[in-house]
Amino acid sequence: MASLSTLTSNTKKPLRRVGRGQSSKRGKTAGRGTKGQNSRAGRKKRPELRDFIKKLPKRRGHGKNRARGVNSERMIPVAITLTMLDKYFAAGAEVNLAALAAHRLTPSREGKKQRVKILATGTLSKKLTITECVVSAGAKKAIEAAGGTCA
Repeated sequence: MASLSTLTSNTKKPLRRVGRGQSSKRGKTAGRGTKGQNSRAGRKKRPELRDFIKKLPKRRGHGKNRARGVNSERMIPVAITLTMLDKYFAAGAEVNLAALAAHRLTPSREGKKQRVKILATGTLSKKLTITECVVSAGAKKAIEAAGGTCA
């Protein structure tokens, strides 16, 4: 038969209240160290990463709204200089998209439209007829000065 002295308790131990007394295991500073914000009750240290996040611009550029601002169908023009035209084309030749592709001056983009802009870099000494291309104002003057035309 069991006696009262051999019985064990089935209940949980009461939680120890820290910060009570100096001789106990969690007295005085209660494992917090000494002084400063960390030792105070109810301390709330802000995470450092939050400051970086708050400084970032909101919903701009390459972030959440990137897909709305990007036009994948946009054609980026290929820059052709007057020096290139002078080098690859004979006098009196017609310069158009097909002729530029034949001379491999434009990259091949199968099934997509190509856009070309002629820039006034260098000099032109030959009479050329330019069609199907965008021409800068300086290039137009140089082409017309050499006796050519821009359509």
